[in-house]
Amino acid sequence: MVNKVTMQQIADHLGVSKFAVSKALSGKPGVSVETRDKIVSVATQLGYFVNKQTKTSAKRNKPATHLAQSRDTVILLVPKVRYQTRDSYFWGRIIDGITEELAERDISALVVTEYFKDNFSNLINPSGVLGIIGVGYIASKMLLEIRNLGIPFVLVDHEDPLIPSDVLFMNNAECTRRVTNYLIGCGHSKLQFVGNTRYARSFIDRYIGYRSVMEEHGLALNQEEGFLAFEGENRSEITEALEAIVKKLIDEQRLPTAFVCANDSIAICMMTVLGKLSVQVPEQCSVTGFDNIQDAEWAKPALSTVNVQKEALGRRAVEMLLRRLEQPDSLQEKILLAGEFIVRESTALPKGS
Repeated sequence: MVNKVTMQQIADHLGVSKFAVSKALSGKPGVSVETRDKIVSVATQLGYFVNKQTKTSAKRNKPATHLAQSRDTVILLVPKVRYQTRDSYFWGRIIDGITEELAERDISALVVTEYFKDNFSNLINPSGVLGIIGVGYIASKMLLEIRNLGIPFVLVDHEDPLIPSDVLFMNNAECTRRVTNYLIGCGHSKLQFVGNTRYARSFIDRYIGYRSVMEEHGLALNQEEGFLAFEGENRSEITEALEAIVKKLIDEQRLPTAFVCANDSIAICMMTVLGKLSVQVPEQCSVTGFDNIQDAEWAKPALSTVNVQKEALGRRAVEMLLRRLEQPDSLQEKILLAGEFIVRESTALPKGS
């Protein structure tokens, strides 16, 4: 039997408000990182699980799964690295999709947003955990702990080569193939992919998709290696790193007519760099992104990008986890969701075409 601990008890234990506890456990902004750490740490140590949520008329007609009767909580693991936060236009929408789907199925959710110094296994009550959904990059050490605990888990936008699991991605290679084919169809023949392929599995797959289309069309790859290995923790650092590479290409008169960027943030940085160096987008150079975050539509010019149905990714992850629980011995799955290429103002025919 899982001990039921209330939010008020946690609040009293730490000397904070019940409102702060509620925000911390749901992964919402409004509390400091230090306070959130303390709340989540105490909650997990005490075996607290968020009370089951109920919906009114907006609730979809879905029966509560019988699997939730003995183990009643799904842990949503979102380590705070690589901008994987609730506030993110990308990761936050995936989290929303997961928590909404769980609520509609009357399954409790506990959002864990930080790594802890102690072992993960010491901070949860495995007997009350239905399963775990990992969003974004999860360290191998933590995944190994989860596997050793025997808790079913699925991963969204990440996979570990040493710890096989059910994983869910966008169809990154195919989506980037579509973007690259579009640009070539517009008349572009000098293209560059931009994105550190060491950063994430998704970036690798997007580069593979880009490269395969270039090869199929018999176009010289001539990939500037700096675009595959630049470093930067935020847009300011990314912009600075890209500026040096682009300036070198301009000086050597080797500037491509189109940049295929691994995500929207990189694409927005690239447009900033091009503008700073007096290169007009899209008149002199087209730029594309990936993810369709809000900033993509607001950018000047508005960014052509691949639309990722972020909430749908989250909802589909819940379905994958429930399938794993219903069929624990079934083959592991890698599911790829389709995306839509949205053409906006940042792409055009190459100059002189």
